[in-house]
Amino acid sequence: MTSVAQTPHSHGAVVPKASRAEHFASFDVEAFEIPGGREEIWRFTPMKRLRGLHDGTARASGDLTVEVDGPDVTVESVGRDDERLGKAGTPGDRIAAQAYSSFGKATIVTVPKETKAGVATVTITGPGEGEVAYGHLQVHAEQFAEAVVVLDHRGSGTVADNVEILVGDGAKLTVVSVHDWADDAVQVSAHHAKLGRDATLRHHLVALGGDVVRISPTVVYAGPGGDAQLNGLYFADAGQHIELRTFADHAQPNCKSDVVYKGALQGDGARTVWIGDVLIRAAAEGTETFELNRNLVLTEGARADSVPNLEIETGEIAGAGHASATGRFDDEQLFYLQARGIPEDSARRLVVRGFFHELLMKIAVPEIRERLEAAIEEELEAVGV
Repeated sequence: MTSVAQTPHSHGAVVPKASRAEHFASFDVEAFEIPGGREEIWRFTPMKRLRGLHDGTARASGDLTVEVDGPDVTVESVGRDDERLGKAGTPGDRIAAQAYSSFGKATIVTVPKETKAGVATVTITGPGEGEVAYGHLQVHAEQFAEAVVVLDHRGSGTVADNVEILVGDGAKLTVVSVHDWADDAVQVSAHHAKLGRDATLRHHLVALGGDVVRISPTVVYAGPGGDAQLNGLYFADAGQHIELRTFADHAQPNCKSDVVYKGALQGDGARTVWIGDVLIRAAAEGTETFELNRNLVLTEGARADSVPNLEIETGEIAGAGHASATGRFDDEQLFYLQARGIPEDSARRLVVRGFFHELLMKIAVPEIRERLEAAIEEELEAVGV
């Protein structure tokens, strides 16, 4: 694949010279050239740390363990030939295609139509240190169904996978994807979400652990009236690389997308990357979209990259905007707290907690929210903030 040059958008975003609509996609891994790291979609990724996921040398040597616990959902383990697979989207890069070509069994979690289900938890455990696994998961909320599904990633190993999220007409689905890997883990994952008419998706992505974690959530609309919120929370330590690439593809009228991602970094070599793509096609009149990314750098030696991309092919939209910023502690906030007798260390902790509070409160699963609050506190204690 050739690299794509970019030019600044009039509103401050960066827009590829070649349309995002022309981005190549295929289920065939051999249809993709082996990336070298200079390509636009790979230029931020530490290719040498992917352990061969990108060039075909990472052969499957283990399996992901997938366990599902929750009421009112059906769970199936199916083979590669199941005709329901691949309905949410087509792999857009070589690793996603490699994962689609390499998984042995797929797990399908279905919320039956007109069912208001409780919280279902899908626990995904890595193959183990030094092992490689490929996975495929589909979460399907049928027509007028409502559910909350938690994807809990943990363990060790090298993992590439695809997650399909299908939201039927009038359905309401919340997906909370927590990536709390061991320090040695490498994961490259693509989330493909397709929304039906008047469907609602709340997608919360949390990236905490792992050596290299790269996740690409994509939302497409199969009918008018779709409403998607993509929220992300990430915390990178020394030497850790977290890369999150969102894409809202508006091809239907009167749909909404709202993207809010916030990250914190600490330690030498900590690196985060957020790429936010929004494409409003000519047929997508009445679109309303906004994307926001904020990064808080806690120590020297950490780096955050933030690139919002916005492409609009019609002037008949309800609104489109974006905001992106990276900085250190707000000195005014610290001064305000210290002036009221709060010690500097405690004041800094309060600032970080406040930074993430908005996103944590959007996660409507108390157990997960409390776990994440504790994990953030542990991260802060590790660096003495």
